[in-house]
Amino acid sequence: MPWGRVILALMVMSLRKTETFPNNKFEDIEEDVQPPEFDLTLLEDETDSKNTSECDRCSPELCPVAVGCRAGVVLDSCGCCSECGNLEGQSCDLDSRNTFYGLCGSDLQCKIDISDLGRGEVPEPQCVCKFQEAVCGSDGRTYMNICQFKEAAFSTAGLSIKGNGPCQTVPLIKVPPHNIVNATGSSMSFLCEVFAYPMALIEWRKDGNDVILPGDDPHISVQSRGGPMKYELSSWLQIEDLAPGDAGTYRCVAHNALGSISASAVLGVLGPDEMAAYLSENMSEMFGYDHSRDYDEDYY
Repeated sequence: MPWGRVILALMVMSLRKTETFPNNKFEDIEEDVQPPEFDLTLLEDETDSKNTSECDRCSPELCPVAVGCRAGVVLDSCGCCSECGNLEGQSCDLDSRNTFYGLCGSDLQCKIDISDLGRGEVPEPQCVCKFQEAVCGSDGRTYMNICQFKEAAFSTAGLSIKGNGPCQTVPLIKVPPHNIVNATGSSMSFLCEVFAYPMALIEWRKDGNDVILPGDDPHISVQSRGGPMKYELSSWLQIEDLAPGDAGTYRCVAHNALGSISASAVLGVLGPDEMAAYLSENMSEMFGYDHSRDYDEDYY
């Protein structure tokens, strides 16, 4: 057979193979390619199966000893070993699997604060005491619930409950008024927060004057309300359009049937030039004040 015919026959066979196995690389280029769906349940099942495999055998004698548990102990995610329960206010797992944050301790339950939704915040489950009634400790302090009492009793030997409800006590000033310096023509206010049971009455006085403020002075006013916590009372003394005669020492006086207590603060009133000089000298101290120092304890 002549070589020319052989070469021609091979070329024809090559073309037929190309027709038989077309290149589809660019034929469906306009088709949408959907990524595979990811099923979260598969991940959960896989995680659960791993947890189950780790928890097949329980040897309590090998469990570490849970120490320093102020809210008691709970079982771990395997239901085998004991570990410290979460305290009041700590994050927690809503279910009983104890896989992420942990479980709440004794007399505590895991709840979501739905009020966070109204503030645009993402609610996070936290441990909340099941019983919100206050108790009186043998140390004379009022604990706002049994959970706070148990936390204190863990580190205080011999502490016991003296009675249900708050301890009867003379008023305690939780937030006293602070010294203020302001310019003439401006406004200012003193704050005084008091805890007491029975509830206290708060009065404002200025040293050197026996009149209970505001008296008949139209540019001075006093406002009071309950809170911010149970058995507390907050009171503000407000002075508008400050004048040099308003300078002096003001006293917050709280009293109930068991006694009274007072705290004082000084009001300084400066002219515009004096005020500018004062601010430049005291700016760092003004911005360094931390209001949280007034709330260093959760019980009274």
